[in-house]
Amino acid sequence: MKKEFLDLGKQPLGNKFLSEEQFDTEFFYNLKVVFDEDTKLVSMKEFVKPEQIFDAEYPYWTSKSVPMIEHFKNTAEMLKEEFKPNKVLEIGSNDGTFIKNFSKENSVCVEPCGNFAEYTNKELKYKTYPEYWTTDLAKIIEENHGKFDLIYSANCISHINDLEDTFQAAANLLTGRGVFVFEDPSCLSVLKRNSYDQIYDEHPHLFSVTSLDNLLNNHGLELCRVDNLEVHGGSNRIFARLISDNPPEDSVIDNLKREEEFGLNDFETYVEFGKRVEKSKEDLLEILHKAKSDGKKVMTIGATCKSSIVFNYCGIDSSLMECITDTTPDKQNLLAPGSHIPVVDRKDIDITKYDYAFLGAWNFIDYIRKNEKEFKGEYITHVPEVRCV
Repeated sequence: MKKEFLDLGKQPLGNKFLSEEQFDTEFFYNLKVVFDEDTKLVSMKEFVKPEQIFDAEYPYWTSKSVPMIEHFKNTAEMLKEEFKPNKVLEIGSNDGTFIKNFSKENSVCVEPCGNFAEYTNKELKYKTYPEYWTTDLAKIIEENHGKFDLIYSANCISHINDLEDTFQAAANLLTGRGVFVFEDPSCLSVLKRNSYDQIYDEHPHLFSVTSLDNLLNNHGLELCRVDNLEVHGGSNRIFARLISDNPPEDSVIDNLKREEEFGLNDFETYVEFGKRVEKSKEDLLEILHKAKSDGKKVMTIGATCKSSIVFNYCGIDSSLMECITDTTPDKQNLLAPGSHIPVVDRKDIDITKYDYAFLGAWNFIDYIRKNEKEFKGEYITHVPEVRCV
């Protein structure tokens, strides 16, 4: 039984930056979040069709983020050393930042966004299937390439509406010694940090280790290891294999125990989280309205889906937030979804003229501080509570 615990209101597609001419046709959906008492999975109540989100104009290029380049390089080296895979498949390969650490001859990509699929196919020369991940696609891939020792996916599995088909497709393509490794935001971290902005159109599910343990077992897969990561504000790297007689590593048991002790199996825990989210909204608006009444200048660093969720949930627009800076060219000189706050290139503004900078990319605060040493104002964050830092 699915029970609703959070309503983040009317939301636009988080990555659909637009021009004024597109205001009349901008798409919105109602973002309500539910808890499944059977599987313990947190999901959006109603999903947005993936074709509306992941298309040939999808703007997020992984290679534009220096921290993520380093993360994927280190991850690839670890996987090669520990598992020595002969053949590698990546689900949701984006612009190839991860897969290019593996040989072209023994690697396959799946990427539904046409712009990235064309790039990895033609520019990087990796065989890329420009389709959504399904059991039907897995069957075609197996016919053409056989099974795989490593199936990897980062910030993608939680994007897929049909998890039953998703996990079955992975199980069908694993060799006997194969491992299915995927990284996604951690439900436990989200609740601990009050980072409600991790839930949006691209993230229809929020995984706990407990929910994954329940879901994977239905498809001949089992958890064998869990790495807790700081990336994206708290993620889990899940290692799954075909069901065997081998016991899982202690990390699996430890994570299941921590989640149970925190209350992730209990609906009341999510109800309390919903109340904290409402308080976060009130506190953030109080800071911004005071800044405006005091004549202070406020901007945002990071034109992220996270910031889009916060701004639309809280009703923040250009009257409270002057602009957003971002390093992604495909977002610059456009307006943020829903809030219609201008997005500008960092080099086009004088950051020393601003009194406050909201951390739209709060998960990269250390990187931002390192690169914005000339900023003498205060950063505003809503994680884990609203405050100036």
